Amino acid sequence: MPGLSPKRSSSIECLGVAHQKEDPMERGRRQPWLMSLGLGLYLIAGNIASADPYELTKHEVLDPTKVKSLDVSLFGVKLGDPEAKAIDLLVNEKIPGVKTEQEATFLLLLDQRKPTGPMAGVRLMDGKVDLIFINNRFAYKTRGIFRNVLNSESPEEIRKLLGKEDSGDENVMGAMLNYVKQGFVVNYLGKDVNVEFTPPQ
Repeated sequence: MPGLSPKRSSSIECLGVAHQKEDPMERGRRQPWLMSLGLGLYLIAGNIASADPYELTKHEVLDPTKVKSLDVSLFGVKLGDPEAKAIDLLVNEKIPGVKTEQEATFLLLLDQRKPTGPMAGVRLMDGKVDLIFINNRFAYKTRGIFRNVLNSESPEEIRKLLGKEDSGDENVMGAMLNYVKQGFVVNYLGKDVNVEFTPPQ
């Protein structure tokens, strides 16, 4: 470099090289930190994903083996939630297109367009949600595998979607398919399909 002594120029060049090359000790110290940061982000993402794995109105869960009643939520309400939370989310919060009525121990959700009967709801027992139900009137708001279940035209079609039931009953009137280990029952009565979620046994 002009105007610098060879010694000075050599020092600057050395500094440049030192700046470009990474100290192996520094890299070694940074790697565990980066690994722990990556692991932390992975765990946080996992916790977020597992918080509401199947919100019936949002999530496209299509694998029946991944459905467990305790992971199912209806507009944010899950089995075991306190009564106050259920009332807050289903009654106090205004859900577009939905009218909520309280009848005995049930909070019933009706389609505002055709309020002929409940399309979904929860049961409150001992201050907690102990049952969530949906039926074929709710199919238009349902996402994931239960949208197809609610639109099924036969018990056999439901079995193709969910697999063989653990127990149940079937006759000329319809069928009850009980998936005991996963915590839900599908009742098929001709054009009426109803799904009830309860804590698994």
